Amino acid sequence: MEGVLERGLSNKQKVEIVYIDSEGRITQRFVRITVIREDTIFAYCYWRKQVRSFKRKNILSAYPVQARYASLT
Repeated sequence: MEGVLERGLSNKQKVEIVYIDSEGRITQRFVRITVIREDTIFAYCYWRKQVRSFKRKNILSAYPVQARYASLT
């Protein structure tokens, strides 16, 4: 998963993440990673239409967005 996040940052590639928030809700997000810190990822969230912060420990999975699906987000 760490490799997917790093490649998303270096290649400016959209990444799909599954995330659990502080209240236990699980969401699926399409993001473009802007900064990776030790325990936090900052990324533009296409759902919220703004840069958001995500705790690394709460990212359950991460996948590169396939080219044919990238235009749908």
